[in-house]
Amino acid sequence: MNADEWFEIHQCRGEGESIKGIAQRLGISRNTVRRALAMPEQPNDHRRLKGSVADEADARIRDLLQRSPSISIAEIGRCIMWSHSRTLLVRKVNQIKSEMSTVPFDPPSIGTGLPQHPTSFVGRNHELREVRRLLGVHRLVSVVGPGGIGKTRLVVRAAEEYRRAFADGIRFVELASLRSESLVSQAIADRLGLETRDGPDSSADDILVEYLRNRRMLLILDNCEHLVDGIAALVSRLTEETSNLRILTTSREYLAIPGEYVFHLPPLSIDGGRASGAVELFANRAESVLSGFELSDSNVDAVRRICRRLDGLPLAIELACTRLNVLSVEDLAERLDRRLSMLTVSARGRTPRHRSLQATIDWSYELCSETERILWCRTSVFADSFDMGMAVAVCSDDALSEDEIMEAVAALVSKSVVVREISDNGVRFRLLESMREYGWGKQTIPERRHMNERLLEYCARIVEESTTSWYGPEQLTKATAVSINRGNIRAALHSVMNNPTDPALVRLAADTLGSSRFLWACGISVREHRMWLTQALDLPGISRTARGRILTVLALVQTLQGDRDAADFTLRRAREIAGDREDPVTRSFAVHIAGLRDFFAGRADTGMTYLDEAERGYRLHGCDPELVSMLQIHRGMLLCSTQDVSGAAAAFSRVFTMTDEIGELWFHSYATYGLGHVALLENDPDTAVQRALEALRYQRQFADPIGKTVMADLLGWALAEQGHGERAAVVLGAASSMWGSIGRQLYGADHWNTLRARAVDTARHHVGGSAFDAAWARGQAMTAPELLAYIFDEDCAEHDHPAPDRSYSAHTTATTDTSQLELLSPREREVAELVAQGLTNKQIAEKLVLSSRTVEGHVEHLLRKLCLSRRTEVPRALFAT
Repeated sequence: MNADEWFEIHQCRGEGESIKGIAQRLGISRNTVRRALAMPEQPNDHRRLKGSVADEADARIRDLLQRSPSISIAEIGRCIMWSHSRTLLVRKVNQIKSEMSTVPFDPPSIGTGLPQHPTSFVGRNHELREVRRLLGVHRLVSVVGPGGIGKTRLVVRAAEEYRRAFADGIRFVELASLRSESLVSQAIADRLGLETRDGPDSSADDILVEYLRNRRMLLILDNCEHLVDGIAALVSRLTEETSNLRILTTSREYLAIPGEYVFHLPPLSIDGGRASGAVELFANRAESVLSGFELSDSNVDAVRRICRRLDGLPLAIELACTRLNVLSVEDLAERLDRRLSMLTVSARGRTPRHRSLQATIDWSYELCSETERILWCRTSVFADSFDMGMAVAVCSDDALSEDEIMEAVAALVSKSVVVREISDNGVRFRLLESMREYGWGKQTIPERRHMNERLLEYCARIVEESTTSWYGPEQLTKATAVSINRGNIRAALHSVMNNPTDPALVRLAADTLGSSRFLWACGISVREHRMWLTQALDLPGISRTARGRILTVLALVQTLQGDRDAADFTLRRAREIAGDREDPVTRSFAVHIAGLRDFFAGRADTGMTYLDEAERGYRLHGCDPELVSMLQIHRGMLLCSTQDVSGAAAAFSRVFTMTDEIGELWFHSYATYGLGHVALLENDPDTAVQRALEALRYQRQFADPIGKTVMADLLGWALAEQGHGERAAVVLGAASSMWGSIGRQLYGADHWNTLRARAVDTARHHVGGSAFDAAWARGQAMTAPELLAYIFDEDCAEHDHPAPDRSYSAHTTATTDTSQLELLSPREREVAELVAQGLTNKQIAEKLVLSSRTVEGHVEHLLRKLCLSRRTEVPRALFAT
């Protein structure tokens, strides 16, 4: 609950509303209303809305805790000059500590949350209202403006305020770290929790369209300017082929496609004295730099002069404020006057806003020490966030030691050049896009090439560590390192694929991709993994050994996707290259994948022959233990399809025991699944359900869509056998949709599809056709994270949204006095006018960017206040003279 909601709840209560009525009106639960009414009263002045003293205190407390996690409550109180009760401060601090320590890591294939900013949102109320209005009228709105004007902050704030208007949620996709238009669809699919594949019948675009076709969702695409052509093509298709999707983009350049409404974001207002947005932002940020800073008659003119000289550009104002630790406001104003005058002479071709931002960043750069400048430029190689270890590994050399880097990072954070973030994985840092571009531009071409080399070397090491640790207790930690650095890995691979001039770097990229068999389970999607492998085959001068390994991994990925024709061609090439003498383990792996391909194609006999041959090769030549475990898993699956239950149980049990002994999780989850499959074949659905749930608990820690899907299917089959028809239908519907995104249903294996068909018939028999179809449709609309939440009963309980109370209608009449119109709030009057035009609640919700339940509450209240019993009477009451 935010301050705005708290205020609305207390305002409604003051008007005599019941708890139930408030819940209906605001579209929230009655428990939320009760909690708000039980909270201590906020200061009774105009600052109780967002941007208030209370909200600023939260931001300042958070900043203090980030800088000094061990700071005491008393010290926090002194720093922020807390004037309320100590109990309230303790509660605030504990709540913020909890938020900071429990922010979950969202693997790229799952995360869909809005970014959290360390500073409070200031001003822009008019712009927020305009964005709301535009989203109610247009399905595609592009917020356009120069760097540093606050486009991202505005759309994030808008999404926070209007989230209840979108029944299927809001998804924020940050595109600044992307370097290739071919990955735009994949990046969006990752944020939606979807798995995609390229093939003759489907593409990533097709998967997105199908998933979003009937969803009432707000999709935010942030930082589109460097990918504008690719994004324009995709967005054009999405708006044409979906019905309720709203898209909000931020860019320095609009998309220029039909249906796009361009909102040019203006700078913060300067007129209006202390109440202007620019002055308010300056005061807010200045207070965080200089404790106790306040606007006064003696400094307000200088503040306004600074804001005017900086053209109301938020980023420029924030950067200027960092200098207040050594300059007075008047000194800052004078120095800015001189700098901007000089820049105007030397850069007449630039717009005033560009000059303002350029001057401010230039000044920030010049005021940095030489060490800080070097680090600023070098960290601009990171396309995504980075931690201190990465900064040291990539940026250090004889001229920049580890200790100097740690001090320089801290200094750059204090200067607002680098942003500090906290997650489950510790403290990470990132550069704002404007700062990254500036730092990158300060380097020479040889320096840029050198930093790209260092980044590739580091990213290759991350991937290599994940590969070497894949069969052991550090498996999950190393896989997570790949997931959270996916943007940097992309940038590193992109640099060498686009400019393969250094033989050593080409070899490094090829060897890394050739050895990484399970990259698709570490946050790099199956489709993207296939793309990098395909591109690596075109690299010049790679060795036959590296090419053979890349081909076998590519064949594995193609087989998992169900693209068996492509896999067959790739395997022939791999086996030709990886001869018996050159690379016998790779040749055995190619035979192994041939067995998997034949098994999925329904050729169990030849599949088993290939698996037997591969196992002999593994034993003869020695190989990594994960290959042995993978082969046993595939052998157990094949034996299940031939009804050799005891043989399958033995194969799965061997892997289960071996992995349990060493603390390995990923293969262990597949072995657990396999034992559940065996239990189902032995007519023990209770054990099958238990095993499937256990396997999914392991799997949910990895970004492996294939494992989650096959295990969900097993759970659905077993639930149907138990008689839980509706729950089985939901799970099977979700699994069916997920298989459709990955490739062929259940790899096209007849055995599994027969089990699926039997489970579907059983579940339908238990609940009836219409109930089954509804549950199936519900499951098909789920993403993988939503399915897991459903399976484990997390956040799936229905919220307390009571039906409207219509008892008052018996006491109303069909006439009204026009003076009663004054009783309507501005929002109720707005809703009443739309009701009078004949719009339904759903249409009103779409037009005003509100939830249908909120509109319903407004309609109920305006009818009550106007003493009407039916909405058809609203026009006469509204327009009566």
